[in-house]
Amino acid sequence: MQDQELLAASPLGKTNVYTDQYDASLLFAICRDGNRVNIGIDVKSLPFKGVDIWNGFDFTWLDAHGEPHFGVLKILVPCDSPNLIESKSLKLYLFSFANTKFENISKIINLMQQDLSQAAGKPVTVSLEDQLTSFANTSASMHGILIDTLEILCPDKDINSKLLSADQTNIVTEQLCSDFLKSNCLVTGKPDWGSVRISYTGPKIDQARLLQYIVSYRNHQGFHEQCIEHIYFDILKLCNPSKLIVQGRYTRRGGLDINPIRANLELKYENIRLFRQ
Repeated sequence: MQDQELLAASPLGKTNVYTDQYDASLLFAICRDGNRVNIGIDVKSLPFKGVDIWNGFDFTWLDAHGEPHFGVLKILVPCDSPNLIESKSLKLYLFSFANTKFENISKIINLMQQDLSQAAGKPVTVSLEDQLTSFANTSASMHGILIDTLEILCPDKDINSKLLSADQTNIVTEQLCSDFLKSNCLVTGKPDWGSVRISYTGPKIDQARLLQYIVSYRNHQGFHEQCIEHIYFDILKLCNPSKLIVQGRYTRRGGLDINPIRANLELKYENIRLFRQ
């Protein structure tokens, strides 16, 4: 099925009847390969490792006595899973737990891991925590050099990787951050707002031109995961860094935020909640 046909079959951009009784059939998977092939990634040998971190803040269910409970979900979807899970379908799925009784939290976690793993095509990890104790570690911004104060011209209306530039004679280790990441939903056209951090060891990236490149996503239509992979792959091609981590943290929509991380090394996944989240 072609990408547009697949998206047309998804719940995105449609009026849906919300159900508050558990229903795994609401999940809708989208193959990752199509977008990766379009930007030149070899899908048989991915140039990155990583995970998509989903944080769910509006999750509720009933205990065995019918008493409501609330919690914060953390869902980790590996980036080498065949499919990403379309966000609206995940929201509908999570809402279907609202009036469903469960004996304990372990039952919820096991069921959810089973359903999401089946949709993604690879094991997905789920944790569920009390709302009051989750995200005690909140940060105003990502750690690193904030490049948003640089004065730049932004004439480009779509992604322009030619804006990127690096000094091949100057090898550095640094973290560059921007809160100016914006793209639009692939189907509805609604804006997605985010922050991005590029951590690397390699030829020194021109910061002003990097900011121009990030801003060039402003009118681009793509899913969160696709945008972070595009940024990662363009920087990888330009610099061939020995170390590269690209981390995106997006603002919430419908109680969910999506935070993809792509890297060419093994790492522990940081899940700090930013001021806009």
